[in-house]
Amino acid sequence: MTEIPTETLVTVFGGSGFLGRHVVRALAREGYRIRPAVRRPDLAGHLQPLGRVGQIHSVQANLRYPASVEAAVRDADVAINLTGILFERGKQRFAAVHAEGAHHVARAAAAVGARVIHVSALGADADASALYARTKAAGEAAVLTAAPDATIYRPSILFGPEDDFFNRFAAMARISPMLPLVGGGETKFQPVFVGDVAQAILKAVGGWAKGGTIYELGGPQVKSFRELMEYVLAVTERRRLLVSLPFALAKLQAWFLQFMPTPLLTPDQVELLKRDNVVSPAALAEGRTIAALGIEPAALEAIVPSYLWRFRKTGQFRGRVA
Repeated sequence: MTEIPTETLVTVFGGSGFLGRHVVRALAREGYRIRPAVRRPDLAGHLQPLGRVGQIHSVQANLRYPASVEAAVRDADVAINLTGILFERGKQRFAAVHAEGAHHVARAAAAVGARVIHVSALGADADASALYARTKAAGEAAVLTAAPDATIYRPSILFGPEDDFFNRFAAMARISPMLPLVGGGETKFQPVFVGDVAQAILKAVGGWAKGGTIYELGGPQVKSFRELMEYVLAVTERRRLLVSLPFALAKLQAWFLQFMPTPLLTPDQVELLKRDNVVSPAALAEGRTIAALGIEPAALEAIVPSYLWRFRKTGQFRGRVA
């Protein structure tokens, strides 16, 4: 029987988010003490039932304020940074969260001797046209400067019950007669199950991942954007037009859509769609993948139908295509 590491304290920045909830659950099952560091601890009550009484204690932290980050990692053995944004609003800017915030976490963790696990994104590139990708790369560089032994993960798009990808397009298909294919829908993705990424992070906490290394995490299937939209329609049993939208026209529409409270598309996201989001040949050759961590990633078909059924006209019952 494995001894439960009850004295190990893990601070999880962004612990109340989509990936964060799965990470906290995985850590709790292994007996770690967990300190989710979030901007609104009063809204993180859903994390408490994931562990034993007193095992999970949320604290306030904002990556834009170094003092709050330093307080959140005090006495911690491991610091995990999961924070990230998909669009900019107010003071929440890509550079502030992805680059400067990552640096604050790594520097504070290094100061107390805590190991660092940083979650970036597949496609992070200092030379990318998308600001999102450039700031993700800047964050990785900042982390490795402050904590050279940090483990960095770059996941592709995450899927799971609360995801913002399959759920979003399934919801669109319920009310819209068409789904847009930006750039013709040729961009390739390698969706990875959020629970598998949480297990990869757990491996790193346990010392099974290499320090100073960037892992690229993708699922077992590479699919084009068009193929993913076709899959959403098949699972939700809906017939909708798939309309090709050239990048130039998509960017024009995104300019207006970016002002929505939760944008359907932004100009920067259009830039992201110009590049494939898959594990690189170098990562495969060098053993910097999820399989190298001893994890067999789940396929879309094993997970996605279990939560997209609610977008069918007949719900969980199989019915006629709409």
